[in-house]
Amino acid sequence: MMKKHWLRWAIVVPVLIILIFITLGPRLLIGKPNVDADAAVLMDMHTGELLMDVNGDKPMPSANMSKLMTELLVLEDIRTGRLGWNDEVRISRYASTVGGVNLSLRYGERMTVSELFQSMVVYSANDAAVALAERSSGNESAFVKRMNEKATQIGLSPDSRFSNASGAGPSELGPNHPEDIRGETKMTASDTAKLASYLITSHPEILRTSSRTQMELKDKGIYISNTNWMLPSLAGPYSYAGTDGLKAGYTSDAGYCFTGTAEQHGKRLVAVVLGAPSKEERFEQTRRLFDYGFSLSTSFPVRLQNLVKLAPH
Repeated sequence: MMKKHWLRWAIVVPVLIILIFITLGPRLLIGKPNVDADAAVLMDMHTGELLMDVNGDKPMPSANMSKLMTELLVLEDIRTGRLGWNDEVRISRYASTVGGVNLSLRYGERMTVSELFQSMVVYSANDAAVALAERSSGNESAFVKRMNEKATQIGLSPDSRFSNASGAGPSELGPNHPEDIRGETKMTASDTAKLASYLITSHPEILRTSSRTQMELKDKGIYISNTNWMLPSLAGPYSYAGTDGLKAGYTSDAGYCFTGTAEQHGKRLVAVVLGAPSKEERFEQTRRLFDYGFSLSTSFPVRLQNLVKLAPH
């Protein structure tokens, strides 16, 4: 009799465990990865749910992540006719001397809006961002005002405030920056993910540009490469299937930052990593976030495999 009793429980308990996992979802089975960064979030873009949140509401320097707002406003200007892709932009003295990642644009040189925009998206060029802001709004200060107004409009928190169009740190603004362009942009990781999601939803064409591995500046006779090492087309050690954007960056105050997006089997994720210890780690941390997020919707056997993969080594 006792033997039948234990046999019955030996059958019932595993069935109950399976029912619990089916009812409560795979998150009970898949451990959340450890994140080596000052802040990180993972968003399911279709639902807006944050699947991971590490210091996501803490405002901090975010380097080039603020260019996502610059890209959004330029695309809106194109849509409304305020700017045209073939419009020529004369490079100002300020734009020609801004530091950080740049194209070494010369004072008085002329480039099209299209060339500057692609350079900003693919290469994260600071001088291109400044030139576009000045062309769009007359001066960068007026453009920054638009950036902060747009942030409020799309529901970003008051903790995220834009100080310039490029994301350059105070030491990178150069000797000719306007007096009212000072300080450093600070954003929260959750606001950055929300901004990226809004940008992709409103202007999905951004992914055609952000997924380019390189672009040619014909007048300069040079090619510039994408700073996003996770693009599958780069076929490097950090390439990740389905990745097609968005922005990598660094300043001495912000550390290494990355906002990435990837789509697999109809599910799109947005990952934000702020303050990673190295340029390689920002991509490695994003890989772990993507693995976790996509595992939540995979089959039971694959989730078991990913549990092993995500476990600390």
